Amino acid sequence: MKTPLRHLITALGLAFSLGAHAAEPAKPDSIRIAVPDLSAGSKPSAGGVVDVLRDQQLLEKEFAKDGIRIDWHFFKGAGPVVNEALANGQADFAYLGDLAAIVGKANGLDTRVLSAGVRGVKSYLGVVPGSGIKTLHDLKGKRVAVFRGTANQLSFASALASQGLTERELKVINLDFNAANAALAAKQIDATWGLSNLLSLRERGLVELPVNSRDLEGAGSTQAVLLGTGDFIRKYPELVQRLVNAQEQASTWLRDEHNRAAYIDLVASNANWPRSILSDDLAKEDLAHYFDPRLDAGFVGQLQQGVDLAAKERLIRRGFQVADWIEPRFLDAALKQEQAVQAAR
Repeated sequence: MKTPLRHLITALGLAFSLGAHAAEPAKPDSIRIAVPDLSAGSKPSAGGVVDVLRDQQLLEKEFAKDGIRIDWHFFKGAGPVVNEALANGQADFAYLGDLAAIVGKANGLDTRVLSAGVRGVKSYLGVVPGSGIKTLHDLKGKRVAVFRGTANQLSFASALASQGLTERELKVINLDFNAANAALAAKQIDATWGLSNLLSLRERGLVELPVNSRDLEGAGSTQAVLLGTGDFIRKYPELVQRLVNAQEQASTWLRDEHNRAAYIDLVASNANWPRSILSDDLAKEDLAHYFDPRLDAGFVGQLQQGVDLAAKERLIRRGFQVADWIEPRFLDAALKQEQAVQAAR
């Protein structure tokens, strides 16, 4: 008995459909995001787009309909520990400072830069009051704490290079930010290169801040990026697009000057930092630029300078081209979608 043609076509169509679905990987149970924890309190915080995403539950809302859980993993060990999580297959995405991201890539981690996180974050030179240290040149032979393996180390190398100096002219000690601040307050070191948390020590008269990266015309400032693993991007490009779309909502909120006070309140609450410190640190920042997620020529150029400096200072074995590392298609699509939404309002 001959099989009717329409039955044969239906059977072939069903087989093709089943085969196509079999070729698609099943959606993951969770999306795992690794972040350095910058909080001084019991609640985790990374500031910037991370705190806004978590506060507004943007990712959780986006993926709830798929039954996909968002797992945030905060690490006190900052960049090096986040890189370990990526290397061990324990994270699908990461928000990282520039050096840690660069070191991971140079050491063979299969990552792609999906967007900028923040650009031009100020760094400060903190010194013991009355030490007489007024410039970076005054640090020669002094004990200076730097958080090695993080963006802080690359930032300090950039600041020194802008003045014709290198770490080899100093006595550099590897301490994380909290340990460095404690050592500086106890006068166990002469200086440290750190972030806005040094402002709290200045308020208490425990430190002087003679130089910051703005004084150096941007040398010593830091950037952060959103990384995705190559494996996740290849398997789930549609999920990556949705994640970047949700992040763009947070970025749009952050770049709105009307939200400056609300943002400062949010981070002060999450990170247990005095509001005045955050306000002072951001006082001269244009938030539309500061939180611009675009992988534009300026940002890519800064990353390339970071790669080249890291190679020169032997923080990585060999340099690489940032143009081959970035993956702008997801962000480009998200920005077009956001522009369409704004135009429709």
